[in-house]
Amino acid sequence: MMRYLLFVLIALSAGAAVAEEPVKLLYNGIRLPDPWPPRLQFSREPMPVPYLHERPTVVPIDVGRQLFVDDFLIHETTLKRTYHLAEPYSGNPVVQPDRPWENTTPRAVAMVFSDGVWYDPADQLFKMWYMGAWRLSTCFATSKDGLHWEKPSLDVETGTNVSLKHGRDSSTVWLDLNEPDPMRRYKMFSYEGGTLALRVSADGIHWSAIVGHSPGVGDRTTVFYNPFRKMWVYSVKGFAEVGGAAFGRARYYREHADAEKGLQWSAGDVVPWLCADRLDPFNPKQYPVGARDGRGVVAKELAHSQLYNLDATAYESLMLGLFAIWQGDPAARGNQKRNEVILGYSRDGFHWHRPDRRPFLGIDESDAAWNWGNVQSAGGGCLVVGDKLYFYHSGWRDRASGPASTGLAFLRRDGFASMDAGENEGTLTTRPITFSGRLLFVNVAAANGQLQVEVLDESGKPVEPFTRSNCVAVSANTTLAPVKWTGADDLSAVANKPVRLRFHLSNGRLYSFWVSPDVSGASGGYMAAGGPGLIGPTDTVGTAAYEAANAR
Repeated sequence: MMRYLLFVLIALSAGAAVAEEPVKLLYNGIRLPDPWPPRLQFSREPMPVPYLHERPTVVPIDVGRQLFVDDFLIHETTLKRTYHLAEPYSGNPVVQPDRPWENTTPRAVAMVFSDGVWYDPADQLFKMWYMGAWRLSTCFATSKDGLHWEKPSLDVETGTNVSLKHGRDSSTVWLDLNEPDPMRRYKMFSYEGGTLALRVSADGIHWSAIVGHSPGVGDRTTVFYNPFRKMWVYSVKGFAEVGGAAFGRARYYREHADAEKGLQWSAGDVVPWLCADRLDPFNPKQYPVGARDGRGVVAKELAHSQLYNLDATAYESLMLGLFAIWQGDPAARGNQKRNEVILGYSRDGFHWHRPDRRPFLGIDESDAAWNWGNVQSAGGGCLVVGDKLYFYHSGWRDRASGPASTGLAFLRRDGFASMDAGENEGTLTTRPITFSGRLLFVNVAAANGQLQVEVLDESGKPVEPFTRSNCVAVSANTTLAPVKWTGADDLSAVANKPVRLRFHLSNGRLYSFWVSPDVSGASGGYMAAGGPGLIGPTDTVGTAAYEAANAR
């Protein structure tokens, strides 16, 4: 019945009129199309990304570090782009089902199924919410360093770390640092009884009764907040048709400025959004003829992968998407799902650029691996810990015997993509940009090379004294380095004017650049799920966060 209601909702949404909002100019110069959200049809082709084809004439860069995940900021370059994958932590899994209440029938579970991993600046602790046992409860753990986790004895279910006992499936916990009501600081969106239910909490341990719920949704529906537009986004699980044929799991889009009111939608408020496309990994060996497809139907063959889930978070100057790509239920080892997480990037919050389809968080097919199957991302996306990003995720040893646990992977800060040069020097010239800050910083790995920067006017002529000959070369491997010129204390002379930056690089990798208002190097960008030393949703402290992370 629940699935039938979902099909009705989706069918209505595809043809119903959706309340339109005025076209808006975003922080990065992108103008939203009208109507918004866009009206798309599911397709096996990669999603078009309009802002990469019709780019703003001038790009404001006051919000966050500027990443090279796409060509949005690049006018021309001889550097080579490289995409990078996360590195698994050698101590995985960091949380596993080692308590009696996590080991109930039918399987032992202590995994983030989205749920959430956050750094709480008020308590200066890493906090994790995860599924305890199979669909029976949400449990709570804490850590001082993000590596070693404790399961505190709470007063909710005496003697356990159970924060909420509820019949649940997928769940998202969000630490809302913008919430003015302290009693609603934490928000939990969980799939219960065929709908998405919202609870709130002051401490993330004691949860209110349900304060709102959605119409019928799919069981892996999740939620994230887009702070660039101040919108809650409901990533609604459904099933798609492509060319009139059943396609499998997909995502539908709903947004609202109020987390609770946003759950009160009608059919026309939810629009088709995303499905897996022809570039997503596909493993036919994992899905023998006669196995079930995403709707439980016996299929003759599996022709494509499916989009199992999409979590997202704001990181620096863009939205980071974690796409769980389903590649079949192998017959061996209890039909455990082959889900792996692939990254996507968005500068408008709706259209996703997915240039690298390798698993960013992948499975390990060796017999003893804790993450043999079903890798899923955590709500909040990642944490910023000094010069590293921490990505928590789930994994199953196998579905038949379990267990399901939570692990960790690392990435260099801003390290999703780099622009690289060898011994032969290369250059990268930006498109016209504007900024109100005064100090340029870079994230660069050039310990055996060097980076120099010059400022150009709109016509491409160097602006004195910000020339290459005056630039003090940066020869270091650091995620925060100032760029300086002799003859000038700062960039105030070119602030709030359209200029270009030209980077000259040899034997190194350039990951990002930004202009900060002060010597700390604070970027003003969004910090995903937070981290040590950060005091709010954006980076207002710069080097102080590095110091706090190193002091752990």
